[in-house]
Amino acid sequence: MLKDGKVWIAKNDAGEDIFLLPDKANRHGLIAGATGTGKTVTLKVMAEAFSDMGVPVFMADVKGDLAGTMKAGADNEDMQARIARFGLAEAGFGFHGYPVTFYDIYGEKGIPLRTTVSEMGPLLLARILELNELQTDVLSIVFKIADDNNLLLIDTKDLKSMLNYVNENSNDFAADYGKIMPATIGAIMRALVALEVAGGDKFFGEPALNINDWLSVGEGGRGMISVLDSESLINSGKLYSTFLLWLLSELFETLPEVGDLPKPKLIFFFDEAHLLFKDTPKSLLDKIEQVVKLVRSKGVGVYFVTQTPRDIPDGVLSQLGNKVQHALRAYTPADQRAAKAAADSFRVNPQFDTYETLLQLGTGEALISMLGDDGIPAIVEKTAVLPPQSFMGPISDEERDMAVKSSLLYSKYANAVDPDSAYEFLQRLGIKQQQEAEQAAAEALAAKEAEKEAKLQAQEEARQAKEEERQRAKEEREKERAVKSVASSLTGTVGRKIGQTVGGAFGSFGKTLGGNLGASLGRGILSTLFRKK
Repeated sequence: MLKDGKVWIAKNDAGEDIFLLPDKANRHGLIAGATGTGKTVTLKVMAEAFSDMGVPVFMADVKGDLAGTMKAGADNEDMQARIARFGLAEAGFGFHGYPVTFYDIYGEKGIPLRTTVSEMGPLLLARILELNELQTDVLSIVFKIADDNNLLLIDTKDLKSMLNYVNENSNDFAADYGKIMPATIGAIMRALVALEVAGGDKFFGEPALNINDWLSVGEGGRGMISVLDSESLINSGKLYSTFLLWLLSELFETLPEVGDLPKPKLIFFFDEAHLLFKDTPKSLLDKIEQVVKLVRSKGVGVYFVTQTPRDIPDGVLSQLGNKVQHALRAYTPADQRAAKAAADSFRVNPQFDTYETLLQLGTGEALISMLGDDGIPAIVEKTAVLPPQSFMGPISDEERDMAVKSSLLYSKYANAVDPDSAYEFLQRLGIKQQQEAEQAAAEALAAKEAEKEAKLQAQEEARQAKEEERQRAKEEREKERAVKSVASSLTGTVGRKIGQTVGGAFGSFGKTLGGNLGASLGRGILSTLFRKK
């Protein structure tokens, strides 16, 4: 809760109040401790105080008990004892709920929370798909080809269409982007289909989340608490952690530079933070460290919630100035080393042994060190954490459904839309190419038929010309025979007449001789005349 404008978290053994200063809240923090030691209570107490201050809060609800933040807490003997112990009644403690907006990637227990494939980017998407280095490089190339061709990657079907398109035209892209092997495309495609089967495709689509919608206040000027239902999501550790990392990246890229403010613009609680760093490649780890370092200047405070500080890489852990360490159990040598390292990370308090105290803390107790006015971590204090003012536990489905549908953002995000993107463009391109191919095939067939027809026509014309030539030759031969026949007949008749006339003068001998001679002479003369003609 708030006290004197500061986040009141706990009391130490001396009865002194332990505060988190609002202007140091964007220096990030850590809430650690073994299971059942009170981490969730601490998270709720801090979230409530920030909301009372008018600061929006985001937190992932892994176990379902953070949903109770929307309801007033339950009064009982134990709570009255704690109220009296901390003197909360005089400080204005009261049971009440807080403004809460529920989100759910799967759209079942909250407003659908979506992003686009392009906004997720190849690096984070490759982590979700568990791709190796080569496959990640090829996925980055596919994204680059899409960008170069102004193709929007909104959902998984857009990316699948793009993968198929690149695979089918890999030879065309080889000169500009390098050789892309079909086997690599196939491996990415299988991983993408596996994500769809697991339901992970539901958070790729439109309308995508607008981060500015989180920077709002609710009734009474309290900061809106955005709760992401993660009971199902946590079953896929990489999907859970990568999506929250994307949210952090969006905050960093979207919000303007503001430097240090009197109070933060947003507080982000990252529960089960060890999942973020498990099996993380160095390139992604460098990105996480960069975001954590730089998002502070955007007015955002990030608080990692995990079991032991060793879950957090040193590069990130060094950025966490505000620390709440609940009990650790040292059952093994490895546990003892982890507890010793956690104790050594605090400034020593001469009044107690940090390591021994850490092992003996009870539920609801914690070692706390917050940044002071000078920005230096205070000496560690053994404390008892305050109780929350809201309900500690899950809510009914009816209560959740009413809260979800009464949100002003429900109508904005409830129904998914499918804009014109890479899938639709490539579908049209494929239809166009198929039509062009069919038209080209039809034209080729028509040309072949025309060529065949022309060939047959030429053959027919040649046959007819040959037939006509043969007919003319035949007619010439018949004409020549007819001429010869007529000539023979005429010459014979004329010759005999001439011979008879000559032979009449020489008697019968002369008549016979003259007839033969005349006939021969007549044939020769007339034959010559006919040839000349």
